[in-house]
Amino acid sequence: MRERIRETFKKGGGIFRMVPNFVPVRFGAPGHRLKLHPDDYFAYGAESGTIMERWFCTVSGTRVKNDRRPDQGLSYVLGADGEQFLFRDAVAELREELIGEQLQEKYGTFPVFAKFFDYDTPLYFHFHPADEVAKKVGCEAKPECYYFPPQLNNHPGRRPSTYIGFNSGVTKEDIRECIEHFGDYDTHITKYSRAFDLEIGTGWYIPAGVVHAPGSLLTYEPQWGTDLNCVLENVVCGEVFDERYMTDICPESEENKTDYIMDAIDWETNFDPAFKEHYFRPPVKLETKQEGVTEKWVCYGNDYITSKEVTIEPGVETVLTDKAAYGCVIVQGFGKFGVYEAEAVNLMRVGQQTADEYFVSKDRAVAGVKIINNSKVEPMVLLQHFGPDNAVYIK
Repeated sequence: MRERIRETFKKGGGIFRMVPNFVPVRFGAPGHRLKLHPDDYFAYGAESGTIMERWFCTVSGTRVKNDRRPDQGLSYVLGADGEQFLFRDAVAELREELIGEQLQEKYGTFPVFAKFFDYDTPLYFHFHPADEVAKKVGCEAKPECYYFPPQLNNHPGRRPSTYIGFNSGVTKEDIRECIEHFGDYDTHITKYSRAFDLEIGTGWYIPAGVVHAPGSLLTYEPQWGTDLNCVLENVVCGEVFDERYMTDICPESEENKTDYIMDAIDWETNFDPAFKEHYFRPPVKLETKQEGVTEKWVCYGNDYITSKEVTIEPGVETVLTDKAAYGCVIVQGFGKFGVYEAEAVNLMRVGQQTADEYFVSKDRAVAGVKIINNSKVEPMVLLQHFGPDNAVYIK
């Protein structure tokens, strides 16, 4: 295995070509924007759920276990010999050669990943607890970013708006009552929140502890590498959720789950009257390095995750340089990415290889990746996600 990992790393010039990583979900309805073949939405069996997510460059499996897929959520690399190996094993073997000294010394792994989530219906009103709560059930805090790529949003779904935080005038007792009666009736908890219409080509940053109910646009979500929710909304578009979705953050020994959940909410941030001003993320264009190449920060302004959208115009050849290792996915166009022939997906089948997802090592990112857009008419567009060693703040 070690030889396979190192041979692939060497032949790829410090770049891994990744294997598509699909995750089925047992709730909600699919938006059908993942470029997945219509026959493959139940490829892992009906009891596993519907494929509505694709995860990129992750060393983390799903918190919800699947007996049929013990590796569910884990990313694989396509080896130079055509065989696959776990990205997690590659990180463990190559260490700072792959992810850089800073991430290796502090985290011992690549601590973030990205996903597409593709729901026709909105997600439930929920939050991700901070570290001190998450660690009690073996997880970590999950700050996350959203970006709504134009290439994958041909229709808006049933509700392209996201509830975030609480309205002024709402009391903690209002929320407590909803928690206490989660299993009794539809609490309509989102009446205490405010919804923001989602704008394609923009994004948000959602800190841990902030309640939110994501809307129905296909969303590119760079996030911390963990998977823990506390669901506060018990009925979503007529679908009823069991109380375990709410109490999953509680240790088994915890008797007063209501108080425990109440204490886990970041009340100050949820009541921030200028939440959009502080956490909305319009794209920010970088200073032009080369004619025909546009780089925009689309996720930024936090200590954990950043993301960039890069557009290469038809016929343009460039060398893309960055300060840190990153995962990326091509969402439009075709050409060359390093040593690889690369192209966005038009239609894919579960179990078949694509040429749209890559992981770039720290040294290769610094030295630069040669990218060629071989189209005569269409831009080549890719999304990159970085970890905390490439935090970006923009005034």
